[in-house]
Amino acid sequence: MIRQIATGAAALAVLSMPAAAQTLRVMGQPVATGLIQKNVEQPFFENFAVQTGLDGFAADYQPVDVTGIKDTEQLRILKGGLFDIVSLRLSQVSRDEPTILGLDLVGLNPDYATGRETVAAFAPVVDAQLQARFNTKLLGVWPFGPQVLFCEPEITSLADLKGLKVRVYDQNLAEFVSLVGGTPVPIGFPEVQQSLARGVVDCAITGPSSANSAGWPEVSSYTMPIAFQLAMNGYGINLDTWNGLTPDQQDRMQAGFDALTDRIWNYSEELFDDAVNCNTGAEPCETGTLYDLTLVAPTEADKALVGTAVANVSFPAWKEVCDATNPGCSDAWMGTVGTARGM
Repeated sequence: MIRQIATGAAALAVLSMPAAAQTLRVMGQPVATGLIQKNVEQPFFENFAVQTGLDGFAADYQPVDVTGIKDTEQLRILKGGLFDIVSLRLSQVSRDEPTILGLDLVGLNPDYATGRETVAAFAPVVDAQLQARFNTKLLGVWPFGPQVLFCEPEITSLADLKGLKVRVYDQNLAEFVSLVGGTPVPIGFPEVQQSLARGVVDCAITGPSSANSAGWPEVSSYTMPIAFQLAMNGYGINLDTWNGLTPDQQDRMQAGFDALTDRIWNYSEELFDDAVNCNTGAEPCETGTLYDLTLVAPTEADKALVGTAVANVSFPAWKEVCDATNPGCSDAWMGTVGTARGM
């Protein structure tokens, strides 16, 4: 299946767009994040008319790390209309709009099926807030996959993070790392490999496929495949651009993005299992470089700690921040996701 997606993407790449196509400016995921960007996202935008059925449209696709723009500025970029569509790095833009973090609180999404339920319940709340504050419509949400731990010092459980410096990518994860006695260090993804190599951080958290693509196993020795979060990302379109489309064009575009995000959900799950194998020297390893990290199985105490994080740590910390920006934010979450989780 993984090879089929890559082969299909390559075949589509030879198709040409109409000469008089209306071009949409698109900011994509960083190249450094790996195979989802390379094999699914970029081919979709390079063949935008075919993928959406929008004849006469094309996409000028640029990964965010090629544009020179910081991913933390993506919502402001969309609001200002510099780009029409942005592949949103949701945790990175959550400081501008904390409501987003309600999609992926630490401990909330232990697996893909639960993550899909969370998105179905809470994405409409996020969409309404993005439209109101950032002139942005949310076209879809997808995960990089379970965010797991990589360390250079030896670890046997989460308790061993006490006193260690751990790279994090959002405030919710930082709260959890602090809870277990670690020191959270916010570092952008492109800088993590060098930071691990130089000892700026002892450990770092990301998905196993992204870590493999970025060479993290070259500068770490241990990995624990416990899902802190699913690393949700999404696609946003400038509301003026969206409103400039006819109802039929809007329907076609939404259907195209629904298909794209569903494809990424499935591909992400395949990549996760394969990348864990690649990072730890196991077979089959089809999508990455074979390394020899030591696999540290989570203890029952580790699983229980992450499992109780929503009620004890991540929701209370997020509630305060989100309600300050978006009054009623936590009530909306409790009425949707919280109710479904029996909170």
